[in-house]
Amino acid sequence: MSDVLIIGGGFAGVWGAMAAARVRVQNDADLRITLVTPGDDLVIRPRLYEADPSTLRVALERVLQPIGVGRLPGIATAVDTEQGVVSVTRGDGRIEQLGYRRLILASGSALRSPEVPGREHLFDVDTLSHAVALDTHVRALPARPVRPGRLTAVIIGAGFTGLEVATEMVTRLRTVAGSDAHEVRVVLVERADMLGPELGPGPHAVIKKAVEELGIEVHLNAGVAALDAGHVVLTDGTEIPAHTAVWTAGMSASQLTRQIASRRDRLGRLHVDPYLRVPESPEVFAAGDTAAALADAAHMTVQSCQHAIPLGRYAGHNAAADLLGRPLMEFSPADYVTCLDLGEAGAVLTTGWERSVKLTGGKAKDLKRTIVEDRIYPPLDDPAALLNAGDPEAPWS
Repeated sequence: MSDVLIIGGGFAGVWGAMAAARVRVQNDADLRITLVTPGDDLVIRPRLYEADPSTLRVALERVLQPIGVGRLPGIATAVDTEQGVVSVTRGDGRIEQLGYRRLILASGSALRSPEVPGREHLFDVDTLSHAVALDTHVRALPARPVRPGRLTAVIIGAGFTGLEVATEMVTRLRTVAGSDAHEVRVVLVERADMLGPELGPGPHAVIKKAVEELGIEVHLNAGVAALDAGHVVLTDGTEIPAHTAVWTAGMSASQLTRQIASRRDRLGRLHVDPYLRVPESPEVFAAGDTAAALADAAHMTVQSCQHAIPLGRYAGHNAAADLLGRPLMEFSPADYVTCLDLGEAGAVLTTGWERSVKLTGGKAKDLKRTIVEDRIYPPLDDPAALLNAGDPEAPWS
């Protein structure tokens, strides 16, 4: 039996563990906190569009062990809120039943694959293993026989992830191509009538200029109809010789959300109250990509690291505080910002939900590197720093 059981070893789960441990120490309490995740590492998912993604991880033991949080390696496959039990499948196939007093569901999200002929030829950067597979593929391209599409990559979806994948892919392909860099071709495909549709008009001019500067071809009002190992066919009939196709469009919350009595939004996320509790299942708190929480009076949180970390902090704090009869804290994240990497064209920083451009080019790029190479990493091996990082009111840095 765990007092606080956390499902998920991503940003929300890890920061939730730090927050729950912080409440335990502050109240000199005896709470058993356990985190369930299949992997040994916190994967730095926002960086998986980069080259050499195998290095983009942090050993969970260096975060959890110093603050006395247990870790059970395994995949949570079922949640029984009536009995307060989670089923976990271990690496050897054994199924364990874990009881809990409070559950934090931080099991994340997954990319929705398209139902198109040849979808087995699509790459993505949704998980570490998939990003490594893409990286391995890209590095091997120059060894292939010279033929149309050898150094062409088609990126499907021009949202936040698609734009970062496409702009970085230009550099990645040119780097491996060497003297054949003139063959490199990157094509960006988007169903909407503009690049970055969910980013709105604010940064559009900056994005458009960067894409043009990098020589990326754009197909709007189109999707992928079919593909094979050497071609991508678009819904408008265009056929593109390409040995690389990367899917970036569409996310859904973890399927475990379907096992929790709750209302859900269109992404499958659980609607939560201001304390991140699921009203219909009061022993359950949701965090990260599984939570549909109000970021302010007019906007819901987005599936991003920016909201996953504070959602984890508040959920961890409140789950532990609830057990100890301490006051709960209403979720109150920092003001919304975006910082979009644009490869060798720099980056763009926007603020507010209207996404007003505040910084572009090299200065925005420097900030982006600071965020993804420093601010989103947890402290390591230092109990005091780890507990401080779990403070819901601590700055996001």
